[in-house]
Amino acid sequence: MPYLSRVWLHPLRPAAQRMLRNPHVLHAAVLGGLSRQPVAERVLWRPEAGTPYRASVLVLTESLPSWEHLVEQAGWPSAAEPQALVRPYEPLLDRVVRGREFAFRLRANPVSATRHPAKPSAAQQRHLASTPRPRGVRVAHRTAAHQMAWFTERITRWGFEIPSTASGFPGMRLAARERVVFSKSGDDGDRRRVVLQTATFEGRLRVADPDLARASLLCGVGPARAYGCGLITLATVAQAAAGG
Repeated sequence: MPYLSRVWLHPLRPAAQRMLRNPHVLHAAVLGGLSRQPVAERVLWRPEAGTPYRASVLVLTESLPSWEHLVEQAGWPSAAEPQALVRPYEPLLDRVVRGREFAFRLRANPVSATRHPAKPSAAQQRHLASTPRPRGVRVAHRTAAHQMAWFTERITRWGFEIPSTASGFPGMRLAARERVVFSKSGDDGDRRRVVLQTATFEGRLRVADPDLARASLLCGVGPARAYGCGLITLATVAQAAAGG
């Protein structure tokens, strides 16, 4: 049974600052919430900025997690109110039926594959040179127009469609764009620099294919899922209007 969790983080604590600054560090902390190690199940997550005094991370897991370590390291371990909420995900999946509309949010890493990047990195040059028939390398979409096009071209593959508003415009928007730069250790032990272009989409969507939609919710969409991208979260339109 899948579970959706929200864990609150204290942005003034050094450990929380490291996690919020480096997706590789936060990913490791998220995987630490699962008892079966090494983790083989699909795990999706997304940081939520909140306020300067309170942030959170949403996590979708296949098994029941435990977040005591995360609260102890980066939250409010002595607070009276719960600092981690865990809810079964199946009730929401049961509501994913053809024609139903939801409010949604998705933080994604819009990219496309090309064999002829304009400014290939050293790693991209090595990949293109070493493969006889390369499928190409991933190149990030940097402009808002290209990021929106990336989303609208793929929404039907994910089992959804975007309804139009009363004014005739699609009921979604590009809520945030960010360039995320961090470092991680490679297989050879050396540190390497990672650059992600993220885009956060939100608004309303309609279920077009329930099976595809549930698969997209459970498995995530697009690349960089280990770095906080690809998790589609849904809420009823009434909940979204109330800020829930």
